[in-house]
Amino acid sequence: MLDRSAIKRDWFSNIRADILAGIVVALALIPEAIGFSIIAGVDPRVGLYASVAIAMVIAFTGGRPGMISAATAAVAVVVVPLVRDHGVEYLFAATILMGIFQGIAALLRLDLLMQFVSRSVITGFVNALAILIFMAQLPQLDPTAAGIGWMTYAMVIAALAMIYIIPKFTTAIPSPLIAIIVLTALTIWLDAPVNTVSDMGELPEGLPYFALPDVPLTWETLAIIAPYAATMAAVGLLESLLTAQIVDDMTHTGSNKRRESAGQGVANVVAAMFGGMGGCAMIGQSVINVTSGGRGRLSTFTAGLSLLILLVVLGDLVGRVPMPALVAIMIMVSIGTFSWNSIPNISKHPWQSSVVMLATVVVVVATHNLALGVLAGVILSGVFFTHKVMTMFEVVREREGDTAIYRAKGQIFYASVERFEAALGPESTMPDPADHVIIDVRKAHFWDISAVGALDKVVERMRRNGRSVQVRGLNRASSDLVDKFALTDKTGVEIGLAPHP
Repeated sequence: MLDRSAIKRDWFSNIRADILAGIVVALALIPEAIGFSIIAGVDPRVGLYASVAIAMVIAFTGGRPGMISAATAAVAVVVVPLVRDHGVEYLFAATILMGIFQGIAALLRLDLLMQFVSRSVITGFVNALAILIFMAQLPQLDPTAAGIGWMTYAMVIAALAMIYIIPKFTTAIPSPLIAIIVLTALTIWLDAPVNTVSDMGELPEGLPYFALPDVPLTWETLAIIAPYAATMAAVGLLESLLTAQIVDDMTHTGSNKRRESAGQGVANVVAAMFGGMGGCAMIGQSVINVTSGGRGRLSTFTAGLSLLILLVVLGDLVGRVPMPALVAIMIMVSIGTFSWNSIPNISKHPWQSSVVMLATVVVVVATHNLALGVLAGVILSGVFFTHKVMTMFEVVREREGDTAIYRAKGQIFYASVERFEAALGPESTMPDPADHVIIDVRKAHFWDISAVGALDKVVERMRRNGRSVQVRGLNRASSDLVDKFALTDKTGVEIGLAPHP
């Protein structure tokens, strides 16, 4: 059943701002889509048609209203060898399989893996992306390159001034859109010697058309495209889910990550069937959309529809949009995306968090691979967390008559078992050895078979040295593990009513 209130909220609660924001995004998408096509080694139409299809489809199928998805560099860099060795038709086939993999990921609820991405990793991801967005503009500011002179820099400065100053007087029209219109008119009127969108590559003529990939339906084809499709699906989902989280934070609203995963899959399948490459959510364009007032699905749909209209109807005029105007917008995005608070927080936050954030930034910027950076951050976060939990463990020995009581407190798992075994050393080596030993674990918890194995080792060692041993206070979960996996005689092992720490 259709949720009329949700449809009204997502589509018609912010009509004017959504439409204007979508137009701004559409203009900013053109040079990026062309650039990503060049990276992948395909015709500009492949990236542009992909951006049209993905944006329009994800507006209906996605789980994060107001987020922009289109052709992206993260996916483009993955397919370079595939296009080079097998051709563009195999790219289309791989993109369809990419979408299928993303649909399977949604069914398996792989979006829940985002719970393991810490805030430090997300901050590092955002900062790295801001740096990459800024670095991507540098070729358009290189004074040794063709078409770049003093007027380029003057237009960039003028556009930035308009972008930041106009909102102080009016927000009726997004300031980036005003900057584009003014500088385009000025470029045409003065015949200014600056690079334009048409210098980036040939714009397509006509509408995209439906066609299935022209590849043989054989196991050999599947073997060729499957590794690329799996990588594209993983990178696309990772970037999309991280971007969704960022937009959630910017708009102070939630989103359906599982629906977003499935929606990305549907959008990529449709894009491939209309001659497009794979894509995913774009944090830069999403920031442009949000800062321009876009909040609903209408803004995403408008971005795709406007891009199609601009290409088909106004292609010549769009080709004359000056690149300095678009460079200024992306610089604004870079500035707005970077988490400036993270710089002073380096000295305020725990050093482990700062190291994770900086490591994520360094890996992403060095490799230009967002997935590798996030993976490095997640692994480092896991290592630090494991070490922290490992150190939150202690054993205190007490003597009561002829009995030694070892009171364990904390988490016993693969990383802390060595400390556990060392703390419960052979009773015979103690200055005052006792004949009877009680291991009190009321304030401890056994998490895995490594912990059970450590308990086995300690009990067996003490019994071998002639001591009687009792284990007291196992909580129910720990007791289940011991009953199932312990190898030693369980005589003397008592199940207490100790709570799970």
